[in-house]
This record gives sequence, structure tokens and C-alpha cells, in this order.
Amino acid sequence: MSFQFTAPPQSLDAQPLAQILRLIPGRMHELCGPARRVLAAWIMAQAPMGAPVIWICPGWKGDRLHPHALCDWASPEGLIMLETARDAESLGCAEEALRSGAVALVVMELTNPLALTPLRRLHLAAEAGLERRRTRARDSTVLGLVLTPEEGGTAGVESRWHLAPRAASQPPHSALVRPAWTLQRLRARMEPPASWHIDAGLQAYKIT
Repeated sequence: MSFQFTAPPQSLDAQPLAQILRLIPGRMHELCGPARRVLAAWIMAQAPMGAPVIWICPGWKGDRLHPHALCDWASPEGLIMLETARDAESLGCAEEALRSGAVALVVMELTNPLALTPLRRLHLAAEAGLERRRTRARDSTVLGLVLTPEEGGTAGVESRWHLAPRAASQPPHSALVRPAWTLQRLRARMEPPASWHIDAGLQAYKIT
């Protein structure tokens, strides 16, 4: 993953990123953009410590994710990495994992947006898993994330989010250079589209 850097906008009111990323459980949400894996890690950090998380990725891709790469944003404790041979296999694994209720979060990386029918199957699996987990575990979290390239486009998702590194600025030579991103909520059933600047401390500054 590569990042560009900038200083945070000091003139805007900030709020913790976690307040924005309160995703509806028992549903599927789409993450897209060049920093979608970072966004998935931020959401993963909201799961209870040590809760099982399954991350499914294509085994033929060269840019495999290393669990320790997530340590700046989320603990890899409880993380299970799964590589598949094709997208259809990823879908089957994600559906079974969600339906079991044994995991708090399923992250599925795909090469293309999902069609409506398999997405509906995942919604149903996540709903069933949420009910099962509520009877078995202390927490009641079951969440599904679909990671797709570019602007996404999976039909029927509960919400769609885009994350990209912010353009570089020219701070004074003595200033500390920190990472920053632009987060966009492209679609949500209950919320309007919105955009935020995210600084290295994971504070969000809404773009008006």
C-alpha cells in the first residue's frame, strides 16, 4: 500500500472516526478505493478484542496482505487469513462463515463488484449469523465487508465507502509528515452521501 501525506485541516471541527464507521450489523457493506484495506482495518478495530475475524482474499494476486501490516490500526489477534482460487470460492466461504455466527467480521476481497443475487445470499447469511451469535457470544456483532476495486458498484449493499490517500502538501521542513486520507460515504440506506478528511490520529473533519 502506498500513501500520500498532508497536514490535517485545523479549522474544522473533528470527531472520532469510530463514530462515523458505526456500520449496521447483520448486513453487507462495500469498501472501495485505493485504501480500502486500511478502511477494513479501521472497521476491524471496532470488533471486540480477540473476536474471530475471517479475511478472504484471492490466492492468485501478488499483493497479499500480511496480518502484521494491520498492527498500526487493528490487532491481528483472532484474524484468520484465507486464500481462495476464484471469486466463486470466496463467496461460498464468506456465506458459510457469516451464517455460522462464529465470527464477528468477514472481509472478502473481490476482483469485481458482486451481482445482486449473491449479495442477497450474503445478507441472509449475515442476518442468520447475527441471530446465532447473539445466543452464543457476549457481543452481538456479525458484519460483512466486500472489498472491490475503484469505485465499487455492488448492487444492494447496505452502504458503500471509498477511501483514498490525500494529495501531498508542502509543510515546513521542520513539520512532522503524517498520513491522511479522504473518506467518502457514497451510498447508505439511512444516511446521505458525505465526505471527510481523516488524519493520522483517526480524527474526521467533515468536508462541506
